[in-house]
Amino acid sequence: MSEITRRSALKGALLVSPATAFSYQANSAVAFGIIGTGGRGTYVGGHMARDRNARLAAICDIYPDRIDSAKTQLPGGDKVPAFRDYNQLLSQSGVDAVLIATPVFLHPEHFVAAVQARKHIYCEKPAGADVAGILKLQKAGETADPSKTIQFGFQQRFSAEYLKAKSIMDTGGIGDMKLMMSYWILGGTPPGPFQSPYPESERKIRHWGRFLETSGGPIVEQDCHGLDTLNWFAGDRHPVSASGTGGLRYPSGYGDWNSDHHNITYYYPGAIEGYLISIKHTAGYRDVREQFYGSKGLLETARTYYRLHGPLPTARYPNADDLRDRSLIQKQDSPREITIDAVEAFFRSIVERKPYNMTKTSADSTLTALLGRMAIERKREITWEELLRS
Repeated sequence: MSEITRRSALKGALLVSPATAFSYQANSAVAFGIIGTGGRGTYVGGHMARDRNARLAAICDIYPDRIDSAKTQLPGGDKVPAFRDYNQLLSQSGVDAVLIATPVFLHPEHFVAAVQARKHIYCEKPAGADVAGILKLQKAGETADPSKTIQFGFQQRFSAEYLKAKSIMDTGGIGDMKLMMSYWILGGTPPGPFQSPYPESERKIRHWGRFLETSGGPIVEQDCHGLDTLNWFAGDRHPVSASGTGGLRYPSGYGDWNSDHHNITYYYPGAIEGYLISIKHTAGYRDVREQFYGSKGLLETARTYYRLHGPLPTARYPNADDLRDRSLIQKQDSPREITIDAVEAFFRSIVERKPYNMTKTSADSTLTALLGRMAIERKREITWEELLRS
């Protein structure tokens, strides 16, 4: 990566000495460190620091301003050691688990190092920004210590409401399911001109979400949540091929996104089809949910609820033009942000010594996103095998 000095993204200096760092009294909570203390790192890390089974033990970022921000935003962040080299954090025997919340293109490299350091790992989604990086991460996950929990930031899999909906489908509650839809419609107003306040050498890391090389683009970095849910409800199977259309409605103010809207069809084993409908820059409008169509009913899932719909009596409507939906059978709202559910599950599995490894499904979901992007870019149907060869 010519524009990015990878060494500068990975190396630095220790800000607090290890001798001072781990002099506090240990307790039964899981000691965790954070690699990457930007917006997502401090958000998820904050939930982790407040979990009753966890204790913040160290933070790491290559930029001092990010470390300073984390010290004020994270509970206890000002009392733990701060590193600028993630290898130094991983070498600490007092750190049991690690949150990887760095730019997407660095996830594989940091994940491999965490596996080799034999840490429990919570890695933010997606698994990587390109096929080579994802396969590298997947290979490392296959060799990981089986006693370690390896989790990715696909929170839907830990939401009580998603789990209930999945149970309804698995027990035949909606009959034979052959069609799935993921809506990922959200965003602010179209981007305008942007001037980075950072030096040229830092921009592709500071603004990683705006570049395909560092984020994978919106399909990979954002829409992967919905695609992971489709794969999950399809029996944790990935699609065999994809086709679709997409492009830019508005010029990118900064970076090189090549799509801000896309309509992709995924073809799964068992004659199941999955659709991703995604639109960015929708002002205040938001529609982020999934639907699963079965022969006996419809399931709808979202971060805040699930709904079950069933057949309507034929005499329900006074006339055929009354299209109001009265088919709701069951609804349950989520009592809290589902990231908290995912964080609790992670530390509970460690404390209870019930490890699991999400590497394969998370890699597949990220590759599914890249499959859709490739279909749009090449304007034809792309197979899974062709994607892997790319």
